[in-house]
Amino acid sequence: MKASTIPTITVFERSPDGGRGLARDMPVRWALEEVGQPYDVRLVSFGDMKEPAHLALHPFGQIPTYEEGDLTLFESGAIVFHVAERHRGLLPDDANARARAITWMFAALSTIEPPILERSTAMFVEGDATWRAQRMPLIDDRIRSRLAALSDRLGNADWLDGTFSAGDLVMIGVLRRLSASGMLNEFPNLSAYVSRGEARPAFRRAFDAQFAVFTATSAG
Repeated sequence: MKASTIPTITVFERSPDGGRGLARDMPVRWALEEVGQPYDVRLVSFGDMKEPAHLALHPFGQIPTYEEGDLTLFESGAIVFHVAERHRGLLPDDANARARAITWMFAALSTIEPPILERSTAMFVEGDATWRAQRMPLIDDRIRSRLAALSDRLGNADWLDGTFSAGDLVMIGVLRRLSASGMLNEFPNLSAYVSRGEARPAFRRAFDAQFAVFTATSAG
């Protein structure tokens, strides 16, 4: 059953992702578009995110947050899960299939994403460290190990477990973080899997909405 109020999510006023649709509000936007739930956005700057008003919504001073009536949530995975539970379309009706879809959400965020984020930190935050050259191959090996297992499991299927679900939405969002690295090209079925997700009309609407904010604030 759809909520009676329109939720509001917080998004970057000036996203550091260069308009690539990688900011953390993207999976939330995508989920809301998939289920047909309208939503509002509130732009926040990096300074705003450290102010008491935003910290009351997100104790770690990040985005996105989600406000719906008297409910406030943070963490994109938790918000996507909430949207999927409240609306039809992102979780299967069958109890076992539903549990498997939720498992894939956790797998994306707990197993696949950590070494990918570690790679980003090594490249952009610790790039001047003397040990970076030695560390990067180790990180990349960990990522490839995870991708190989995921590739084997996906095989020739379109989606991870039958029909498209929140598990695919979150997993594709994580894998997109590797797009610039070229690593997905080593696993053609994963590259095609991401492309299928990006081709979904709901993804395109979410991407365009996020890009519009990036374009407007970058020009300002």
